[in-house]
Amino acid sequence: MGPLDAKHAHTGSAVADKLRAAIVGGDLAPGAKLSEASLGAELGVSRNTLREAFTLLNAERIITRIPNRGVFVAQPTCADVREMYRIRRVLEPAALLQPHGGGAPELAAAVQRGLAAKHFHDVAGMAAANQEFHARVVALAQSARLNEMMAHVQSEMRLVFHALSGDLAFHEPFATANAHIFTLWNEGQGAAAAAELTEYLDAAQTQVLSAMPAERVEIS
Repeated sequence: MGPLDAKHAHTGSAVADKLRAAIVGGDLAPGAKLSEASLGAELGVSRNTLREAFTLLNAERIITRIPNRGVFVAQPTCADVREMYRIRRVLEPAALLQPHGGGAPELAAAVQRGLAAKHFHDVAGMAAANQEFHARVVALAQSARLNEMMAHVQSEMRLVFHALSGDLAFHEPFATANAHIFTLWNEGQGAAAAAELTEYLDAAQTQVLSAMPAERVEIS
């Protein structure tokens, strides 16, 4: 990751941003232990600043503290995945019902990036475009707080998707579905787009749960 610049090295939020980017980018894998000593030395920050960053990331569910063991990158469970999709089913379809007051160019661009990535069998490109599409959907509600909530959920979702990052068949249908939902919304059929997205999220949840690694599947 490399050290932070001197201007921001003393702020927990800057350290949290750096660690968050490394985690959601896959540089720090789910389940990896985060050593205060090694991270502090690598980033050039004090342990107190690092602990402040850990507190912020723990609140976002990106890391987890285990008593007497340390701090680890979170490993979302099946229950976590269900909760993420529960939140998304509240946020995203409702945003598509908002008056058509803007956001079309950004949504269209995300759709086109996804379709282009699908054409070239670019799994990473499809995954990134899909995340952008759903963030842009929530942004239609024009609420900074909802955008922040969605960003936190998407950070957690990326921890799940790291295990599926190379699966072309998993990602391809989403690019096509996003294009269809956008077309409905852009033609003024917000209710139809919202209904389609709700079904999409239901199906995606089932697909994600079935694809999760065996060691992370709950045993009842």
